[in-house]
Amino acid sequence: MKSTIIIATAVAALGLSLGASAADQNAAEKAKTLCAGCHGPNGLSVNPLWPNLAGQKADYLQKAMRDYKNATRSDPLMSPIGATLNESELAGLAAYYAALPPGG
Repeated sequence: MKSTIIIATAVAALGLSLGASAADQNAAEKAKTLCAGCHGPNGLSVNPLWPNLAGQKADYLQKAMRDYKNATRSDPLMSPIGATLNESELAGLAAYYAALPPGG
């Protein structure tokens, strides 16, 4: 009985781990496609007018993107991008950039 519980727990943990990895990979791919052109491939901006995203707090990034999506915040480049993202994608991108080392 104990070994069955241990095996079930290990399988569940592996499933969660694989799910998180897929979500992380999706966020990384989305970041490369949507964000890297302006904010750099590692979240470090290529232009002083655009902010670095690497190392920012996830809650801040998610709120900023949600504000672009909902037209609470407006920018000719960011607003159309924000409009295409769902909540899961916003959370994934925010977590991805928050996990990157900040640059300077």
